[in-house]
Amino acid sequence: MSTTPLLVAFDLDDTLAPSKSAIDPRIGDLLVALAERVEVAIISGGQLAQFTKQVVDLLPASATEVLAHFHLLPTCGTQYYRVATTGIDTVYAHALTDDEKSRALTAVEEEAKRLGLWESETWGDILEDRGSQITFSALGQTAPVDAKMAWDPTGEKKNSLREAVQARVPDLEVRSGGSTSVDITARGIDKAYGMRQLAEQTGISLDDMLFVGDRLDPDGNDYPVLAMGVTCQAVEGWEDTAVYLEALIPTLPVR
Repeated sequence: MSTTPLLVAFDLDDTLAPSKSAIDPRIGDLLVALAERVEVAIISGGQLAQFTKQVVDLLPASATEVLAHFHLLPTCGTQYYRVATTGIDTVYAHALTDDEKSRALTAVEEEAKRLGLWESETWGDILEDRGSQITFSALGQTAPVDAKMAWDPTGEKKNSLREAVQARVPDLEVRSGGSTSVDITARGIDKAYGMRQLAEQTGISLDDMLFVGDRLDPDGNDYPVLAMGVTCQAVEGWEDTAVYLEALIPTLPVR
């Protein structure tokens, strides 16, 4: 990044908020302050409903003036939405075919069971069809944060499952996602794809973008952004992100 960023993109879970949880008001205020200066994007493995529930619906009232500067890219960039005062506008949504979904669901379930990662005590569905993405959540979609954090603190379980599933569906993209999840999308459609779409839609060069995420390791679903050369900031939780933004925002000019 040669200059100050014109767009800042974020992962969601464990970057802006704890997994599947609401943003802290501190993050909400910082996102609004950031959107007064640059474009703000969120790219994560979750569905649009999670983006709205965890972030958009909880932004402070002052956000109304800057909503047009928010870009939402759920399911690792396979979908793209713009926020408006009248609602959410769809830019694109790339659904998997029925065959791709079927093969992905079969592969991730069979490999999870083979590796001993199919848990008996769960909170909600382990497998979810998100249209443009199949997601495996080891403890279920609504598992408490502390249980998620304790399940695979080193990432070894998710990484072994990711490798096994990728071998079964080489024509699809398999990435280690949140604290207990593995995401499967169309080949070549990942967060790097989402960043390129942001560049195309906004006219902002990738060189003028900054990405903030907690899974920039080679097996993580944030890694494609780092690998494509976008300037990245690694964080280990929303508190890290807040501290980083509190230092960054004063350096950026207000529109």
